[in-house]
Amino acid sequence: MDFIWIVLTLAAAAVLGWPVTAAVLRLARAVENSGPPFSDTDPAADQDLDASLTNGARVPAGPPPPAASGAKRPAGAAHRRSAPAPGSVLRGGLVIGVLERLAVAASVLASEPVAIAYVVAIKGLGRYAELKDTPAAAERFIIGTLTSMLWAVGVAAAARAFLL
Repeated sequence: MDFIWIVLTLAAAAVLGWPVTAAVLRLARAVENSGPPFSDTDPAADQDLDASLTNGARVPAGPPPPAASGAKRPAGAAHRRSAPAPGSVLRGGLVIGVLERLAVAASVLASEPVAIAYVVAIKGLGRYAELKDTPAAAERFIIGTLTSMLWAVGVAAAARAFLL
C-alpha cells in the first residue's frame, strides 16, 4: 500500500506542480507589467498620490522617455513593456520542471533532503549561460524554481506526514 501512495505522491508533485508554477509565473508577469504606480516617491508617505491613484490617474514611472529628453525615438516605437526578447524564454522548462519536482519529492520521501541541493546545483549550472545574459529570464527561472520546489516539498511532506 505504501508503494501506491509513493507513486501517487510523486505523480501529484510532478504533474500538479505545473499549473501551480504557471499560475505564480502569470501572477509575477502581471505584477511586472503593471509597473510601479509612482515615480521616486514613497506612496505610503504621500496621501495625495494615493488619492489620485484610486481615482484612476497614473504617475509615469521611472525616468522620462528618450523623446522627452530631446533624443529621437524611432517612428512607431511605443513606450511600453514589450514581449520577451528572443532567447529570453528558456527551452525545455516544462520537462525540466517535472523532473525537478520528481527528484525533490523523491528526496523528501526518502529522507534525503541533501539531494535537493544537488537538484538546485545541476539546474543552476545547466542554465547559467542562458541566465547571465537575460535578467528577465533569470527572474522567471528563480520564481519558477522556488514555486516548483515548494510545491514538491509540500506535497511530499504532507504525504509523508499523513499517508506514510
